[in-house]
Amino acid sequence: MVTFKTFVATALEWVRTAGVIAAPPAARIALALPFLRSGMTRWNGFLSLSRATTFLFEEQFRLHLFGGTYSLPWPGQLACLVGLAEIVLPVLLIAGMATRFSALGLLLMTGIIQLVFPEGWSNFHLYWAALALAVMALGPGRLSLDHLVKQRESSI
Repeated sequence: MVTFKTFVATALEWVRTAGVIAAPPAARIALALPFLRSGMTRWNGFLSLSRATTFLFEEQFRLHLFGGTYSLPWPGQLACLVGLAEIVLPVLLIAGMATRFSALGLLLMTGIIQLVFPEGWSNFHLYWAALALAVMALGPGRLSLDHLVKQRESSI
């Protein structure tokens, strides 16, 4: 006979297992999507940076440091690097490949974005940072290419 205590323990274990399986890909996708959407706006085709992106990095975006505002260093190169990172890192995250390094990259980008848009902390940056840290802590999870590679390596 199943007791109430056994039933609750079994249900809690099922919930825990479901969370262990679902949380890593959900966190990866939630972190990846805002960056991927932003990255998609940066290009006018394959490796052709949009003029709007170049303008933003050259004329609009400023670092807010120590009470002052400063132009971004190397705006053209930085725009290209950011545009690539906003595509490559989210795609890697969604696939679950190089997961912890991809999350670290987006955490670092979030820190820099915070310096450009300091008012965005409570609306966006805090959540992005929390998701990046969660992905870094949880790892890729079972539903990832990292997990498949690890499984294959251990079977060899």
